[in-house]
Amino acid sequence: MKFDVTIFSDDLNSASDLARTVEEYGFDGLWVAEAAHNPFLPLTHSALSTERINLGTAIAVAFPRSPMMMAQTAWDLAEQSHGRFILGLGTQIKPHITKRFSAKWGKPVIQLREYIQSLHAIWHSFQTSEPLKTEGEYYNFSLLTPFFTPQPMAYHDIPIYIAGVNTGLAKLGGELCDGFHIHSFHTPDYLRQVLIPAFEEGGDRTGRTREDLSLSCAIFVVTGQNDAEIQESKIATKSQIAFYASTPSYSKVLELHGWDDLIPELNALLRRNKWDEMHTLISDDMLERFAVVAQPDELPYKVRERYDGLLDRIGFYFPFEPNDESKRVIWEHASKAMEN
Repeated sequence: MKFDVTIFSDDLNSASDLARTVEEYGFDGLWVAEAAHNPFLPLTHSALSTERINLGTAIAVAFPRSPMMMAQTAWDLAEQSHGRFILGLGTQIKPHITKRFSAKWGKPVIQLREYIQSLHAIWHSFQTSEPLKTEGEYYNFSLLTPFFTPQPMAYHDIPIYIAGVNTGLAKLGGELCDGFHIHSFHTPDYLRQVLIPAFEEGGDRTGRTREDLSLSCAIFVVTGQNDAEIQESKIATKSQIAFYASTPSYSKVLELHGWDDLIPELNALLRRNKWDEMHTLISDDMLERFAVVAQPDELPYKVRERYDGLLDRIGFYFPFEPNDESKRVIWEHASKAMEN
């Protein structure tokens, strides 16, 4: 089981130093989330300053970007990092695609399948100089001249991870992808009973097995060095769980456990902008189903114990910030656990 970290690179000029620190800690991978900033630019800095760790997006939003533009960016990062880059893609949800990106929203599973197939076709043409020709419901490519074609390279087999909560994307992951980012909003039961069977069903379509798919997750954790820090961590994590639980597309996780009666209550608070009250609806029992609760020195071992045999790559939900004194001890214990 590999241990990764996520960064939110608010200062692009510090990305190289941050990535170097991740590698010095002994972690296996660095993921950049697409939030307030572009997820690819920090990885160009990270590729220059590291030699060993995987570098990837968790996630980059696919649909607002043309597959050709995504293919070029991934190709360059794969070459620059000498094959350490992982392209992590996500669909986002309809309001963000249509209102934040002003892009088109169709049938997300079908569209993402075509997107991935387009990437593979484009990369094949980059590598072989064979004509590019794809036709689909969402994407059609039929022109790629030598001037716009990069040179072949040794790292052309670029791994693609996708992310999701429900079975449609999980089946697609099992069918076509190298990895899958499990959403932090899950329980081990949901992973065992819902997602893994969906991965296997998707794999059956193309003769793949569960072992062909690497499962990665930034896990909800509750920790702290004293009671006050632990209580603060509990409230923050419960608030995040409550926010995700109020999203209709994530309701299947709640339904599995018989918690779907919470949805209207959470939505009522959301409509009234009662953000600070939403966490009160998340019980301690729910918290321990969604999150690993432990002291910093026990935390990485408890995470490993819970997900042994379920996940291939693990990390914590909060970002890697080694200069944050309240979090440094957590990262130090995680680093020590990597050595054992």
